[in-house]
Amino acid sequence: MCGIVGLCNYKQDVKKNIESMKKRMFHRGPDSDGSYFDENVPLAFGHQRLAIVDITPSGAQPMFSHNGRYVIAFNGEIYNHRQLREEMLADEKLNMASTDFKGTSDTETLLEAFSAYGFKETLSKIKGMFAIALYDREEKVLYLTRDRIGEKPLYYGRVNDAFVFASDLGSISVIDGFDNKIRTDMLDLYFYNGYIPAPYCIYEDIYKLIPGTLLSIKAPFDKDSKIEVETYWDMKDVALKGQQNKFSGSFEEAVDELERLMKESIRGQMMADVPVGAFLSAGIDSSATVALMQSLNSKKVRSFTIGMEDPKYNEAVFAKEIARHIGTDHTELYITEQDAKDVIPKISHMFAEPFADSSQIPTYLVSKMTRDHVTVSLSGDGGDELFCGYTSYLSVERIWNKMRKIPYFIRKPVGAVIQHTPLTRKEVIRSKSALLQAASPTDLYYKSMITDANIGKIALNSDKNIVSPDMIPDNYTGEVKHDIMLMNMLMYHPDDILVKVDRTAMAVSLETRVPMLDKDVVEFAWTLPIEYLKDGTTGKRVLREMLYRYVPREMLDRPKKGFSIPVDKWLREDKELRAWAEELINPDLIEAQGFLNKSEVWRIWTDLIERKIWRPQIWYILMFQQWLKEEAVWRNK
Repeated sequence: MCGIVGLCNYKQDVKKNIESMKKRMFHRGPDSDGSYFDENVPLAFGHQRLAIVDITPSGAQPMFSHNGRYVIAFNGEIYNHRQLREEMLADEKLNMASTDFKGTSDTETLLEAFSAYGFKETLSKIKGMFAIALYDREEKVLYLTRDRIGEKPLYYGRVNDAFVFASDLGSISVIDGFDNKIRTDMLDLYFYNGYIPAPYCIYEDIYKLIPGTLLSIKAPFDKDSKIEVETYWDMKDVALKGQQNKFSGSFEEAVDELERLMKESIRGQMMADVPVGAFLSAGIDSSATVALMQSLNSKKVRSFTIGMEDPKYNEAVFAKEIARHIGTDHTELYITEQDAKDVIPKISHMFAEPFADSSQIPTYLVSKMTRDHVTVSLSGDGGDELFCGYTSYLSVERIWNKMRKIPYFIRKPVGAVIQHTPLTRKEVIRSKSALLQAASPTDLYYKSMITDANIGKIALNSDKNIVSPDMIPDNYTGEVKHDIMLMNMLMYHPDDILVKVDRTAMAVSLETRVPMLDKDVVEFAWTLPIEYLKDGTTGKRVLREMLYRYVPREMLDRPKKGFSIPVDKWLREDKELRAWAEELINPDLIEAQGFLNKSEVWRIWTDLIERKIWRPQIWYILMFQQWLKEEAVWRNK
């Protein structure tokens, strides 16, 4: 795990600014750093290394291919790199020898594969998580690519006449001459979701590379240089093909196949030359990951969880029970309210743009505790989205089956009238009226998360409405719940869950890996019929049955709490935290900043304090204001 940065066609002090960019993301790779400069193009790479595989200097980056044609800066891990290296050495046409390799790193394997097979064919062969910058010195073409699911981040865009890229948005904002404006047209989208989905970003002219895509740009990298982006792996295509060619075996055979694929994934993801462990929250997903890890190891696997004194938010006792049954070397840490609240001032620096999933706080704390013991931790993320785990999927299908009986051309205007008429005084009615305007089940699912009909009024200079992402067409996969799962895998999972895990873990220099996001596991999951995923109101049926082979059913059949915290209670009752919040949303400050509607902000805040009405937008607003405060600091330096 590392961090990469790059400057192309930059007119100021390149070496100074590459160093500044690397310094801003030092936490992503504190073990060593390196740079590459090509003054003739001009192009520069920077790299911060967290040494995981081949921790010797032979794994250092940026790295040149054996033939000298390519130079790479790479963030991530290629789990099948040993098999790929053996394949190249066995291919007589390539005429390669083991002496062509200087070390044992996956970076070197990846680089030689690009040289041997070309960029696109290599991408089809590799399994892993990655953000890659590769420069072809012969053709003078820069390639940027990101893994299939979006585990590793990669930002790119323009700062004046320069083309730039980085693993961390903060590394772009520290560039001398950076004056990109805040994108006010993205604020409605942020205040609806709590994050800004790819390809968008909080700044103008800066973008997130979409997962599964390949970007290329040719020297001289100026504004006339064409940026081309093509897809090499598409989640929508995989989902559609999977549901058109469903798994034909029995349910028991599906469980067997999932177990086989998960073991293969975990075996590859335990590859490291440093200590490896796993998060254990006592839920189905993390328990399955840890159980399979332990089944593949003769020694005890390290597992980690955090707990809270309040039993409503504490799963540590259940995690300990599961860990004891599986036989792991388990570590738990009970955190206090103060531990959690101390994280809040650090959040904007970790994420470098507004991001407001409040579970970012306990995720950071469990990562921090885990890093005291290991350098790599496996995570159970992905189970809900791939195996139909969210209970909301059922309610959406039920509501949609009733709604679709009324023609859309009638529902849409009626819903709009109810939503916006001043005669509709009850907030819940105005909020639910948005559901009538849904065009498809995925649109309904998206709109069902509206907790306040006035969300679109929080930002002043936005589009004055809720900006919806591109929806999955009605009946895209042939089954409602699969359509909703697909929408989550395209936006919520990569832009919320994976961002949260990557930024909080990398803030403490911990590499996280997600076995359920292995290419083969994902592609298999999309072939499963819905009856293999859902049993009445219980989701993740096939995943549960696999886990029951290792952990008794009674240890797991209970409501999941996860890593959650009572933010609403703290904001109401903690004097220090309330003072922090009210300073950030001071009406005079908000008016001077010119981004938010102070009356709407205070309406939402007052509803929490006086009426105990919790809306997630409260946290979204506070995280935006905290980010804006830090952004103003560096702008004024």
